[in-house]
Amino acid sequence: MISLLDPDARGRVILVGAGPGDPVLLTVRAVEALRVADVVVHDGLIDSRVLDIAPAGAHRISVAKRRARHTLPQEAINALIVAHVRAGSIVVRLKGGDPFIFGRGGEEVEAVRAAGLPVEVVPGVSAALGCAAEAMLPLTHRDHSSAVSFVAGQCKGLTEQDWAGLAGQGRTLVIYMGVATAEAIADKLMADGVAPDMPVAVLEKGTLPGHRALKTLLADLGPMVEREAVASPAIIVVGEVVELSDAEDKLVAWARAAEGLNA
Repeated sequence: MISLLDPDARGRVILVGAGPGDPVLLTVRAVEALRVADVVVHDGLIDSRVLDIAPAGAHRISVAKRRARHTLPQEAINALIVAHVRAGSIVVRLKGGDPFIFGRGGEEVEAVRAAGLPVEVVPGVSAALGCAAEAMLPLTHRDHSSAVSFVAGQCKGLTEQDWAGLAGQGRTLVIYMGVATAEAIADKLMADGVAPDMPVAVLEKGTLPGHRALKTLLADLGPMVEREAVASPAIIVVGEVVELSDAEDKLVAWARAAEGLNA
């Protein structure tokens, strides 16, 4: 079978995970795919150094998505990819993190296959893994957590999502896209029985310049995000493993500042 990375095999899609941000975390196969691309259809947060790996003559198309505002709906992105492949192009669909972790990669694979076209998926280092590693935050640990779950904090019907049992003693919960709904997330978890003093970390701009790792307690999650002006991209980690990380304790820092003002 001809490899989809064979430059003579025209008209196909390579769905590539770009990792959490820093170009050095790209896989070797991701770099190989970018180097043979005719068209790069990319997310908005992809580092320019990653895009520069593609040939200078490659057509770069941004399909950036922001909260409540998409440049193109998903159906249009699917159609765009299919159209370029049918024209004989090698299309690299470049997605942040891993294509199959909250990246709609599954939907795009379905669309390409429904069109009868070849597609390959190149996995990437997910945001959770990359950001946690940078912050020295083990998502599992023999003494503290034997399970880890990933959920999306920005989705329709957040309050109706069943997260029961995903966070608590001996478990780690990683929340993608949760900055804008941090307070509601904390309320939801506490209503489900998670202790208000459960450690929680916010990993902002992981592996990128200006990254921050902040920690507090679950009851203070929403207020801390507001106090520290946390901005996306960021992930939230809930669990005892947070105490093992290098994240800065912002609750302690805030309490000391408040004491100073009252002195």
